[in-house]
Amino acid sequence: MGLTLLAVCMIVLLVAGYLAYGRFIARQYRLDDAVRTPAIARNDGVDFVPARPFYLMSQHFSAIAAAGPIAGPILACIAFGWVPCLLWIGLGVIFIGAVHDFSALVASVRHGATSVAEMAKQNLGRRAGLALLWFIWLALLYVILAFTQITADTFVGRAEEFASLQTTFNKGGAVAMASALYLALALVMGVVQRFLRPPMWLVTLIFVPATLGCVWAGTALDHVFSYGIEVWIIAILAYCLLASMLPMWLLQQPRGYLGGFVLYLALAIGVGGILAGGFEIRQPAFGDNLGHLLNPIPVLTGQPGAPPVTALVVPFLFVTIACGACSGFHGLICGGTTSRQISRESHCRPVGFGCMLLEGFVAVIALATVMMLAPSEAAGQPPARIYGDGLARFLTVFLGSDAFLFCATFGAMAFSTFVFDTLDISTRLGRYLLQELFKTSGRLAGLALAGVTVSIPLAFLLLTQPKAYMAYWTLFGTSNQLLAALTLVGVTVWLYRSGRRVWYTLVPAAFVMTITVLALLIQVWTGARNAAAGRFRGPGGELSPTIVNAGVALALLLLAVVFVGEAVKAARAHARARGAPGAGPALGS
Repeated sequence: MGLTLLAVCMIVLLVAGYLAYGRFIARQYRLDDAVRTPAIARNDGVDFVPARPFYLMSQHFSAIAAAGPIAGPILACIAFGWVPCLLWIGLGVIFIGAVHDFSALVASVRHGATSVAEMAKQNLGRRAGLALLWFIWLALLYVILAFTQITADTFVGRAEEFASLQTTFNKGGAVAMASALYLALALVMGVVQRFLRPPMWLVTLIFVPATLGCVWAGTALDHVFSYGIEVWIIAILAYCLLASMLPMWLLQQPRGYLGGFVLYLALAIGVGGILAGGFEIRQPAFGDNLGHLLNPIPVLTGQPGAPPVTALVVPFLFVTIACGACSGFHGLICGGTTSRQISRESHCRPVGFGCMLLEGFVAVIALATVMMLAPSEAAGQPPARIYGDGLARFLTVFLGSDAFLFCATFGAMAFSTFVFDTLDISTRLGRYLLQELFKTSGRLAGLALAGVTVSIPLAFLLLTQPKAYMAYWTLFGTSNQLLAALTLVGVTVWLYRSGRRVWYTLVPAAFVMTITVLALLIQVWTGARNAAAGRFRGPGGELSPTIVNAGVALALLLLAVVFVGEAVKAARAHARARGAPGAGPALGS
């Protein structure tokens, strides 16, 4: 079977999911365009600004579709085979991921465009809100951990992969240079927009083609940046610290605008290459570990020669794919910015439900980049390189093989573009959370708390084994999806208190909760086993990531128990007072 047929089938499935199940879910919330949304009622031209649905879809999609739905499916396919990955992406994104995003968006709109944590505090109590804030902060540390090392590995030059082209091209250096120029370009765009205020069409006409110019320049200057992974880890986290303190108009907004074009171009290249390229599937449909469920999967550990993390198909298939099927961090975007721009409640369906389905197809494209490789070609390759080279193959369908070096640089830079968006937003959000938890304000306090947010990942990355992100990724995916489950639990209690049916949020919440808690328990057990055996360090003396994972997994479990306990208490309290009017914002008539 070729990739083309599979892609067509997935497109049909996702469209059918939007038209059928998306319409059903929207009816359950009784969306009412007569209700004034927070964007209309509190329009201040700054934080609350009503936006047209197509523009808001573009902005929301570029905010949620970062590197998660790319790296996760690639790692999972190598470990488990492409069939279970495709099934989880296709079914999970429709019945769980899109329901979560849509529900979080509607709930935020109905609560005055408040955050997920604030909604939890309103419906479940202060203790639940605090537990969720700490949970989110710990989970953000793992976002920074995983993506920093993945990106740093992409910047390390490996010219041997181009030996067949008879070139000394340093792809890692080219990607690093292109990424640096891209960030500098975003800064220039921010200054131009702030002080010169040219029309948006002119800004787009100049700076979007200049983004491709960064790729060309990176390809030409591929030997300028030739550093080891430790240097890049420090440089990337220093960037995160700086970016989290800069005004949003200077870097985040222009970079997000340019990154959106890169994202859509990468999506178009993926769709066009898959449909027109005629590529065959070379990865096995099922990984070897499916026949031996108790066998560990070394590909997820990053610890050659050391006892690997136990990676059963259930639950680790689900949490490894992570954002490609369900992402709790989308709830943060829904409650943080998107809900403040919804002009009509009916727009929640295309923005919340539709954009998540589109992200599911981004995951399918990422899966395709590894499916067309033989197992020996994919083994040991970081996901960023697999994705970048895959996009290059898709692009050469249209540009020809002579442009492969440019295409490969573009593919890898596209990945790093998505990662930079994730990294500095995560650092900024981590700073916000700590400032809220400790009730501090001011730039000096913000800088100190942002420093705490990046210094912890820096210490772990420098003290643990090379490629430890393969072990950290499992806990990143677990915390991300457990956050989605907790959000769905909060929405379920709100629905229950409002007198509505809850099965369409309760069942996904229970399923994801079961999967993620099992994954956390396994990681705690693995770390405890290694600690009992005295395996605190790897062969080179580095700190074992399984020990780190175990400690954080235990903390996440305890916070989740507190949150769920408060949710059960709130539901029972409502059941005892069933005759009284339901507390919490109404769902509509």
